[in-house]
Amino acid sequence: MSKRQLKKGNRFVSLKVKWALGTALGSLIIFVVLAMTLVSAFTTDLLRQERHSLQTSAATVTQRLDSSFRTEKQFDSQSVAGLFYQRPRHLEHEGSYYHQSIAQSLSNADLTINVYDAKGRLLFATGKTQLTLRRGADQQVHRVWGTSHQIYVTYRRLKSQSTGQTLGYLQVENHLTSYYQHLRRLRLVSLLLLILVIIAAGLLGYFLSFVLLRPLDDIHDTVVAVRNDPVKDIRVPAMKRYDELSELGQMVNEMLDQMQRYIDQQGQFISDVSHELRTPITIIQGHVEMLDRWGKKDPKLLDSSIKAVLQETSRMNSLVQEMLDLSRAEEVDVNFKGSESVVNDVVTHVYNDYKMVHPDFMFMLDNDLKEKVKVPVYHDHLEQILIILCDNAVKYSDKRKEIHITLSRNLNSVEIGVQDFGEGIGPEDAKRVFDRFYRVDKARSRKKGGNGLGLSIAKRLVEGYHGTISLESSLGYGSLFRVTLPIVEDD
Repeated sequence: MSKRQLKKGNRFVSLKVKWALGTALGSLIIFVVLAMTLVSAFTTDLLRQERHSLQTSAATVTQRLDSSFRTEKQFDSQSVAGLFYQRPRHLEHEGSYYHQSIAQSLSNADLTINVYDAKGRLLFATGKTQLTLRRGADQQVHRVWGTSHQIYVTYRRLKSQSTGQTLGYLQVENHLTSYYQHLRRLRLVSLLLLILVIIAAGLLGYFLSFVLLRPLDDIHDTVVAVRNDPVKDIRVPAMKRYDELSELGQMVNEMLDQMQRYIDQQGQFISDVSHELRTPITIIQGHVEMLDRWGKKDPKLLDSSIKAVLQETSRMNSLVQEMLDLSRAEEVDVNFKGSESVVNDVVTHVYNDYKMVHPDFMFMLDNDLKEKVKVPVYHDHLEQILIILCDNAVKYSDKRKEIHITLSRNLNSVEIGVQDFGEGIGPEDAKRVFDRFYRVDKARSRKKGGNGLGLSIAKRLVEGYHGTISLESSLGYGSLFRVTLPIVEDD
């Protein structure tokens, strides 16, 4: 399978690219949210200022006009224009705030002031108006559509302060030109910053992914090398870091070590099986050929050959059965998950059986358990483990025919011990006693009928149920096998 293509039609996309795109997208979302919040706050503040400016200007103009005219007849275009551009002399020393003309005090290019007479005729305007007069005169500030965008407008009724007579109407517009200029500049700056943030975040994300995910390349190269050559001795280089990737690299190395052990064991298994089966097949073939040539008429030779063939056939059958048991033992965690058995009962049952079957042996049971204890092991498998260990003890106890079985409990596990006082096993042989087809003394083991699979089956069964099995032995003093299994706690 190509590195650039996982499946046919599915293009490979590097994790570094995905990381960079994800970082850029995340930065985009965060920046957009922050930018929208800032723009909203800024524009709201600007609009508040523009609204306040409009209200202040309208109030100033209204107060000046209301206080300057007594009757509608005095309220004409010339008088109003003069009022806007001339400073009233009679107010210079009265402490009033009218120390300058209206046009000077309202120097805002966005404001347009329109003054109408009582009949709605335009008397004065400081600029081009965008709206028609509305005589509602509710003094509220309205945001309405102008010629190109929304603007602020307010309407006021003009009344003489001295007579109370309606003089006309005032319409003040704020075209918000400055506001929209600021808004456009703000949007442009935000867009440029957004582009810079996306580019910077993408580059930073790609750089970080390149640095942080570099161990993935080593893991990838190691896996590809093992895929191309499963027996190649290659491992992920050691990482000077402590994170998920270093843990992943360590797990890959452990998996490769385990796979290598399986490959070695498989090769050894095939070699051992071929060797074990070759001998009985050769013996059977030799006897059959001899009978075919001249043994048909020799009763003694015929009887001897038939017995030899039956013996070798029985040994082959035993070997095949043990091989099947070994295969099943490696699948107990799947096929017998959830099984339980009372360890006291199984140990006592095996102990009683062996006392009956081997009366010439002295069996001793030391049971320290005061109550029933359950272990997560299928009943038949626990019995098979004990039978293998007891058979092994009986088989190699020639002089001192005494076997001790112990049963004790730790904090959260139970320990079963099977001890004999026979030949014992040397340190070098003790390391390999659980290997398939391994015999400490091949000649004596063959005479005793062993195939070298019993302890291997016991080990696979124990480890399949998450337990441990160990051996303590010395030549001439016997052997002690210890089996430790977890305890099933009652709910």
